[in-house]
Amino acid sequence: MPKKSIIVPRFRTEGEEAAWWDAHPEVATEIMSRAIKSGKAKRTVPLKTVTMRLPVPDIKAAQDLAHQKGLPYQTYIKMLLHEALKKEQSA
Repeated sequence: MPKKSIIVPRFRTEGEEAAWWDAHPEVATEIMSRAIKSGKAKRTVPLKTVTMRLPVPDIKAAQDLAHQKGLPYQTYIKMLLHEALKKEQSA
């Protein structure tokens, strides 16, 4: 059975695009799943495992927000950390 085609609309503004992706997290998840299965998803930077102690309420908040976005919570935390570091570096 062939996979259903994924259609991402054209956007007039970055804000419109961001709103669409926020409203359709399952599309991003499916695109990434297909890329991983096909071998097209490649890591561009090496990863290192770290252990951190975080407050339970922070972990719960991250899990809840990640679930709303259709993401694993650890991936969501990595995204937030990456964005914060990038912001601090440019300040």
